[in-house]
Amino acid sequence: MKTKKPFKLAKPFFKKLLEDKDIRIHYEEEHSKTEIAHVVRTARLQANLTQLQLAKLIGTTQSVIARLEGGSDKRVPSIPLLARIAAACGGHFEFGFNFKKVS
Repeated sequence: MKTKKPFKLAKPFFKKLLEDKDIRIHYEEEHSKTEIAHVVRTARLQANLTQLQLAKLIGTTQSVIARLEGGSDKRVPSIPLLARIAAACGGHFEFGFNFKKVS
């Protein structure tokens, strides 16, 4: 009979992994793309727009909106594109940085 390996929590593993600067940068880039995808989709739905309608309002194609909302596109959307999306959905674009407090 096989003995089971002890269960280990993933959180300490990822915390240690993210201490590596290069891994942290890649993680932050991918996390940002996911956040952008979520915000764009949420804004579009709150504005009661289809992907095609939004695309026409901002002068692009439906496939661009679909790729952006999918969050898996290697490209990062431009600030002007995000500003146009926000305006078309009745909002405005904001950008910022968050810093960890250093003790």
